[in-house]
Amino acid sequence: MLPIIQAALTAVQPGHLLPHYLHRQGRQIAIGAATYDLEDGRLFLVSVGKAAVPMAQAAAAILGDAIHAAIVISKHLPADPRLPIPAYRFFIGDHPTAGERSVQATTAVTDLLVQTHANDLVLCLISGGASALLTQPRLPLPAWQTLNQALLASGCSIQEFNTVRRQLDAVKGGGLARLAAPAPVVSLILSDVIGNDLAAIGSGPTVLTDETPDDALVILARYGIAEVVGTAVWSTIHTALTDYRLPVTVDQLPAPTNHIIGSVRQAADAARQSAENSGWAATILTAHLEGEAREVGKVVAALAKDLPPGHCAILGGETTVTVRGGGVGGRNLELALAAAIALDGWPDVAVAAFATDGDDGPTGAAGAVVTGETVGYGRALQLNAPHFIDNNDTFSYFQKLDAAGYGPHLLITGPTGVNVNDLTLIFRNP
Repeated sequence: MLPIIQAALTAVQPGHLLPHYLHRQGRQIAIGAATYDLEDGRLFLVSVGKAAVPMAQAAAAILGDAIHAAIVISKHLPADPRLPIPAYRFFIGDHPTAGERSVQATTAVTDLLVQTHANDLVLCLISGGASALLTQPRLPLPAWQTLNQALLASGCSIQEFNTVRRQLDAVKGGGLARLAAPAPVVSLILSDVIGNDLAAIGSGPTVLTDETPDDALVILARYGIAEVVGTAVWSTIHTALTDYRLPVTVDQLPAPTNHIIGSVRQAADAARQSAENSGWAATILTAHLEGEAREVGKVVAALAKDLPPGHCAILGGETTVTVRGGGVGGRNLELALAAAIALDGWPDVAVAAFATDGDDGPTGAAGAVVTGETVGYGRALQLNAPHFIDNNDTFSYFQKLDAAGYGPHLLITGPTGVNVNDLTLIFRNP
C-alpha cells in the first residue's frame, strides 16, 4: 500500500510538474503557450501555499537570474530552503487560521508589487493553504481569526469558506492582480479544490470574480455565524461587508492568466497505475468526493464490501467535519474510523484515507489505514470507537491502538511539499 501512496505523491511534486509549463531562453520566458519578453522589464516571483517552497525551487531552477526578486510564504520550511537566484525572502505564515505572521508576510508582498511597471511580469505560484498564509483582512485581526475559526468548525464547504474570505480580504478574489497592475500576472496553480475552481484555490488571489458582499452574507446566515462569533464581532463583519467598494474594478486591470498544473486527478491516476503494476485491478471511482467525513466513511465501507477480491478502488476529493467535540482529529482520520466501524468483522478489506499535504487537521498525521479488524483491536483496549468519533477525537483512538501494538494505523509522512486534496484507497485482498 505504501508504494501506491508514494506514487500518488510523487506524481504531483512541483519539480515534476513545473518543467511542463515553464521555460526560459535568455530574456524570453515561456509560460504555457504564451511567451513574455523581459528585455525591458523585470520578473517578480510570489510563491504562496503549503507547496510554496518546492514550487519556488522548481521555478528558480528553470528561471535562475531572470528573477528580479522573489517572496515565498509557506507553512513549513524544509531543512534547505535556498533558491538559486540573487534576491529572495522566505516567510512562515499561520495555518489553518491566519495570524500576525501571515499579515506581515503579505505586507512584504504588497510592498514588492507596488514597484511593478507595465513592462514587468509577475509570476505567482499558488498552492493549497494560501488562503490563510496570504492575507490582508479588512477586519481587525482578532475578529478575522474568530470568523475563520467559526467557518472552519461550521461544516461549510471550502468553496463557501472562500467566498466569504474573498469579500473580506484585500489580496483575495484578484487582489494580487490589483496590486501588481499595470504589470501582467501569470499564475501556476497546484489545486487543492474539488473541480479545480480557480477562484476557490487560495481564495483566488489572481482570479477576478463578480461575487458581491451579499453572497458572503447569505453563507454566513446559512451557518448561523452571527450567533457563533458574538454581537461585537458580527457588527464589525457586517459593516465591512456592507460598506466596502473595490478600489480597482475588473475592467481597469490586465486580465490575469491562470494555469492549473496539478490536481487530485493526477495523483489518483498515479495511484491507479501503481496499484495495477502491483497486481491489483484498480479503478478511479471519483475525483470529486465530498460530504461529511463520518457519513462518507460509511459509503466507503459499503463500496469496500462490494469490491471483488483483488480489486482496488480510488477516490479523490475532500470531506468536511462539523466539529461537535473537543478531541483531536482530522477529516481523513474521521472518515477512516467511520469506515472501520462499518467494516467491523469484515475480512480481507483495508481502507487508507490521507491528506496529500501530509497534514490532516492539527494532528501531525496524514491520515490512517484501517481494516476489518481495527474496531476489534479497540474493543480489546476497551475503546469505544463511536465515542471517539462523536468527540472528534479520532487521532487519539488510532494513537492508542498503535501505542498498544495494534498497528500501525496512523500514516505519518511529514510535510510532503504538495497539496492536492485527499485520497481514499480501498483494497479487497485476493
